[in-house]
Amino acid sequence: MAHVSANRNLSCALKHKDTERSLADVFYTLSTEEMRHMSMLHSEVVKIIEKYRREHGEPPAEMLAVYDYLHKKHIEKSTEDKTMQAMYNE
Repeated sequence: MAHVSANRNLSCALKHKDTERSLADVFYTLSTEEMRHMSMLHSEVVKIIEKYRREHGEPPAEMLAVYDYLHKKHIEKSTEDKTMQAMYNE
């Protein structure tokens, strides 16, 4: 969900970059904060998985399959957002 907000904010930043720079900068900042939130949440999930491993051994294959799927999507969407952020900073 945070990716959607980051992407929406980046779209708005790019839309207003040449006409309302102050507003565009706010949208850009919001997008970077959303990406930071995604990173924070990801770190917590990794900690939970690591704790599970320490206490119970390898997590169930189904759980890891869901994590791997969502993690891959997260990386792809983050790459898109970083590309848009780079476009904004050109």
